[in-house]
Amino acid sequence: MARPREFDPDKALEQAMDVFWQHGYEGASLPDLLSGMGLTRGSLYKAFKDKRSLFLLVLNRYEQIAVAQAVALLGDDSIPDGADRIDALFASITDAVEAGDKRGCLLCSAAAGPSSYDPDIAAAVKQALQQMHDGFSTALAASDIPPDEQPALADLLVTQYVGLRIMARSVDRLDVLSRAGAAVAGLLRRG
Repeated sequence: MARPREFDPDKALEQAMDVFWQHGYEGASLPDLLSGMGLTRGSLYKAFKDKRSLFLLVLNRYEQIAVAQAVALLGDDSIPDGADRIDALFASITDAVEAGDKRGCLLCSAAAGPSSYDPDIAAAVKQALQQMHDGFSTALAASDIPPDEQPALADLLVTQYVGLRIMARSVDRLDVLSRAGAAVAGLLRRG
């Protein structure tokens, strides 16, 4: 008879997410994962197969949590002006760094790293970034931006968001992030 698992798979995924978030996909070694998850090598391989499979599960969980929260903010009808929703999302980047969270965005790190050579990771990143694009489109539809400009602006906002979240991992000066957020706000309210 097989022995029951002696760990909570959901908690282990959360712990793996923290390791990947801190070290990135390439930088997260097997010892880092084992230590961070509190698992033995055999338990990790039995439950999650390998590092890549574990990372794909972590990306899925990240999408369900962090991406869903960002998209919910962008679609929040209690904030009538969509530009204000976008401002709030960009301000949250600076707020996180100011509070000491320099992990950036796991999705954005994956977009800048393993998605360039792994088609499954690329597909997961593409799906989550499409959700962000749809969220920006929803917010822009509730703004004063002319409808014919909204698709290109949604593209620009996704790239700006990804760039700022990646920069959040290495920028020591908050003014850089703040100025970029202010530039986005100015773009949304031009005219």
